[in-house]
Amino acid sequence: MEDLSLSTLIWLRMVRFVQNSNQMSNTHLRRFDLTIAQFEMLSHIRAYEPVTQSDLAKGLTVTGGGVSRMVSRLEGEGLISREQDWKTKFISLTDAGRQRLEAAYPAQVAFQSALFDEALDEDEKKQLHALMKKLYEHSVTRREAEEAL
Repeated sequence: MEDLSLSTLIWLRMVRFVQNSNQMSNTHLRRFDLTIAQFEMLSHIRAYEPVTQSDLAKGLTVTGGGVSRMVSRLEGEGLISREQDWKTKFISLTDAGRQRLEAAYPAQVAFQSALFDEALDEDEKKQLHALMKKLYEHSVTRREAEEAL
């Protein structure tokens, strides 16, 4: 295998961490009958409800088709509802969706926090947070510039 730059190695390590974290979260969230994608969608809906499907796709960085399939599934399970207001459909949590998320949320936050608390001290967590924030903000700026072309 060719020599990879440090930047490439960092990117690969980040991808592997996120994949591993998501796999562990999927296993952890099974007891709440949720996947990590469903958990993230329900959390986003709760934060911004009522939310349009296009805003939901944008906020989760998922394709419109991917959001549409998941919205249909969650609606079929009675966890969300869609209400039409002229041409726009607004998505909100149902009581069942709110209860499921309220049961899962603290457990999921504690589970994910433990991954960092067990491996990093406070200074390392602060440094990692600052670096991830810097990378994220740069990626948003770069994506917006590329979309403007």
